[in-house]
Amino acid sequence: MHVPDVSVVVIVYNDAERLPTAVQSVLDQTLHGVEVVIVDDCSKDRSYAVARELEAAHPGRVRAFQLPENSGGCGAPRNHGIRQATGTYVMFLDSDDVLERNACRNMLAAAERTGSDLVSGMCVRVHLDNRWGKTTEWYPWIYSRTRTLESITEYPDLLVYDTLSTNKCYRRAFLLEEGLEFPVGIHYEDLLFSAQAYVAARRITLIPNHVYFWNVVEKSAAKSISNRRHEIANFVHRMEIHRRVDELLAAKGHAQIKSAKDAKFLKHDLVLHLRDLPLLGDAYRQEFARLANGYLAGIDPAAYDNVNHLQAICAYLLGKEDWDNLLPAADAMTNKGRLSSPLAERDGRVYWCAQHIDDPDDTEGRRILDVTDQGFHTTPLGSLTLGNRLTSYEDDGRGTVTLSGAVVNPLGRIKPETELKASLEFRARRQIGVRSFSFPAATVRHAGDTIEWTATADIGSTVRPLGIIDAVWDVRLKLTAGGNRVTTRVSVGEVDLEKAARLRVRPRLTRLVSDRFEPEMTKKGNLSYVLTAEGPAAVRTQSLINNAMQGKAAGVVKRGLRRALKARRNLGSGEQKVKLYHEVFSKLPVKKGTVVFESHMGKQYSDSPKAIYEEMVRQGVPFEAFWSYAGGKPTGFPKEATLVRRWSWPYLRALAQAEYWVDNQGFPLALAKRPGTTYIQTWHGSALKRMGFHEPRTKAQGRAGQARFQAAVDRFDHFLIRSEHDTRTLAKGFRLRDEVLLRTGYPRNDALVEAQRSEADSGERVRGPLAAELGIAPEKKVLLYAPTFRASADGTVEGFAFPFDVEEFADRLGDRFTLLVRTHYLNSVSLPPSVEGRVIDVSKHHDVTPLLALADGLITDYSSVMFDYAVLDRPMVFFAYDYEKYATDIRGTYFDLKEKAPGPVVATADELLQALGAFEEADAKYAEARQRFLTEFGEYDRGDAARQIVEKFFTRSGK
Repeated sequence: MHVPDVSVVVIVYNDAERLPTAVQSVLDQTLHGVEVVIVDDCSKDRSYAVARELEAAHPGRVRAFQLPENSGGCGAPRNHGIRQATGTYVMFLDSDDVLERNACRNMLAAAERTGSDLVSGMCVRVHLDNRWGKTTEWYPWIYSRTRTLESITEYPDLLVYDTLSTNKCYRRAFLLEEGLEFPVGIHYEDLLFSAQAYVAARRITLIPNHVYFWNVVEKSAAKSISNRRHEIANFVHRMEIHRRVDELLAAKGHAQIKSAKDAKFLKHDLVLHLRDLPLLGDAYRQEFARLANGYLAGIDPAAYDNVNHLQAICAYLLGKEDWDNLLPAADAMTNKGRLSSPLAERDGRVYWCAQHIDDPDDTEGRRILDVTDQGFHTTPLGSLTLGNRLTSYEDDGRGTVTLSGAVVNPLGRIKPETELKASLEFRARRQIGVRSFSFPAATVRHAGDTIEWTATADIGSTVRPLGIIDAVWDVRLKLTAGGNRVTTRVSVGEVDLEKAARLRVRPRLTRLVSDRFEPEMTKKGNLSYVLTAEGPAAVRTQSLINNAMQGKAAGVVKRGLRRALKARRNLGSGEQKVKLYHEVFSKLPVKKGTVVFESHMGKQYSDSPKAIYEEMVRQGVPFEAFWSYAGGKPTGFPKEATLVRRWSWPYLRALAQAEYWVDNQGFPLALAKRPGTTYIQTWHGSALKRMGFHEPRTKAQGRAGQARFQAAVDRFDHFLIRSEHDTRTLAKGFRLRDEVLLRTGYPRNDALVEAQRSEADSGERVRGPLAAELGIAPEKKVLLYAPTFRASADGTVEGFAFPFDVEEFADRLGDRFTLLVRTHYLNSVSLPPSVEGRVIDVSKHHDVTPLLALADGLITDYSSVMFDYAVLDRPMVFFAYDYEKYATDIRGTYFDLKEKAPGPVVATADELLQALGAFEEADAKYAEARQRFLTEFGEYDRGDAARQIVEKFFTRSGK
């Protein structure tokens, strides 16, 4: 008898309709040696009958079994499937999901090539009820490349994050030898089974292929077991599974994995339940706290350092059962960016709340509640999203509602004497033209930690919905406090909406569709209104509504509105813009003398594009300049140029008709460059980290993804380099031909070359107006701290946090140095009030070049500013506190910084402060190293790069 290569165990319960699709995805596998083992968990519908029909239709390939009684979970049917499987390998599939067509072939090939007990591939969540066909890859950074592990200790993230059992292929003998089975009678069985398999496996292989499509229906009426978080039993099961996994890790001595798993528990498992707490009663909260705190007591304290501030704060406040502060924190965590607490200040530090920070024995609480680095105290009030909690809700039973609420007043920044105004806005979530109605607040008053307000809205006679498309209306309060304007969503808080009346409204189209506004709490706990119907003859009315919604008149209206919405949406969509760019704008004539400039994707007026533009202006070159900007109102851009917002219609037209493109990062990848356009790519720094096709992520994109990337870089007609190091790294990483390379150096560094020459000739440093602008005392040396950004394993840019105590720097060295802090443009920084004058945030200065010229010394880590600063021949200190992690992560580096660094490389804050204390000694000690560094990485920076570019491309002599 032929032994199948792979047995796919398909479990089903009351899912007769979808079961055939799941089974067919197995039968359609490109690997033919696959059998299907269907296990029905004693369904009440026709699931088992359908399974038997599939067995009869595919003899020898499909076998069907049924458990004698329902087990209530996935464990028992999967265990039965393992026992019935005959294949060399086993996989699991749920009846509502499907396998990718090549899943079995790819996983079998990897298993046989490596001899692994377990092969895992990428799972993709398919959001079936999303109109745009949304899909989400499950922890794609884990599967960025093929890798084989001899032990789970080599890659703990796998056990911590990918806890699914279904995107894996297991050697059946391995399962039987190790006695691996799913727990029965308890939910979240995947967490324990996958952990046991990871720990027991002698070899594990990961492949960068899609293998499993997990179908998700977000708005399903019947919630899955894992989504029924309002049931306390759900949390009981989750805690029990986590305890069992912890016991397993402890027994195997995997303390490092346990710590990483604890961090994930704080940032994921606990968060899922904390989000629901504001919506649940006291009895649930008390039991939840009892269960959670029993587990939190065993969490590794170091785990709190690996989660964001709100996750740590919520876990801490839960441990204190401080509901008054926990519920606002949970609200802020659910509504990203919302500040829901009035904050407290002590000794120049800012804390989430005043409670728990004055206890001298609770240093951990003071540390966790410290939110100084979040910058709430320095961010302009109008840029904060303030919490706004509903305090009362009254209606007249007809069409008028009176709402009262309290807006957070952080640190009392809205002063008692400030003039206050407010209005309540009802706004349709699906906009058809302008669909909003405002009502002035009757009272707005200062109440210390909050601003209290009351507003009455005569909805019945004022709000006029269409009645078909605009079914959901959100409520916002617009508050004016002096010169600050703040818009907030209104959260329901503790107010009970169950007894609230349905408010009468007058739809514009027909009352048969809807004539009532019903208050509702959204998933994030905010107040909204939903259009419904109500009347004396409720049954008859509902019937009329249903008929009207299905009738010709309503159908015509709905189709017309949908077409209008789709046309408007499509007109502004990226896909439509790309289409019109190629089919319309690119047919227009190229306009001679037109240049489109862009720096860092429109975020700045800076860098080499700025230097080239200003050189063109200086030489009096006749040209029409367009500068790209991103976001809202542009600041700092030249008034003489035409400003075009990135991805706007004027931007696309300018690009299509430009004779030249000049930028330092990349114009939108989807836009093809016309033959009559010349693209000058100045780039934005020499490379330490691997780039382009040298990156494993690019290699893992597949042929289609790599082809798109190649097409984008093939648009470059010219690419500026500073040294032959760039030729070996950047040029090869982007697969650029040698004739594309311009060995001119960087135009942005011309000013630095001139500054160095002037200083060498005169023997004097000329600081210029920037020092006075920043208020730097003449006797102080200036240090510039310019680190690069950090990204998590999934590619998400991490928030900036000082890796050293900036207050200690100010106390120890503030009398000698002024420290300028400039974060990467992807980050931002917040300084404690106590360091004012001694440490200055210069992150909002678009152009880093004047800051480099001002600085007497540079502190960096791996930022490419090191290569630019080398032109100045001034001291550098490299604070590489996470060098091993940075250098050995998925991208890797082109060279060992420790070997080539032209200054001390330090790993701790103490070493950094010591190195800065011996600043003058380092200057002399590393003089030769700086020259070698400049020779290797900046040989073409001669101070005339901008002039060379302008004369080559933009002056008549050059042309």
